[in-house]
Amino acid sequence: MNATDEQLASLKTLNHVTYGLYALSLFAGVTAIVAIVLNYIKRDDARGTWLESHFTWQIRTFWWGLLWGVLGWLTFLILVGWIVWGVAFVWLVYRIAKGWLNLNDNKPMPA
Repeated sequence: MNATDEQLASLKTLNHVTYGLYALSLFAGVTAIVAIVLNYIKRDDARGTWLESHFTWQIRTFWWGLLWGVLGWLTFLILVGWIVWGVAFVWLVYRIAKGWLNLNDNKPMPA
């Protein structure tokens, strides 16, 4: 895909919005659902550009975060869930921060 500068700028702005929605989801989880829907809708538009890696990074972050959240919930009664949730929270903060910083610096995410 040969995206124009305008298309790339639009996709980059969308990625800023979705990183923001993921960050907000740490306090109000519903915003992650909006972000993942946007990721899937617009990912094909980014195919072949450096921004494709950010869509992939965000999608993987969502699904792994959901998995760890569910595992934390399932193990909550035996108190392991608190540890799982704590580790998952730190991991999510890291993924959001690393992705957002790379986006700001016009860098793709590692594969």
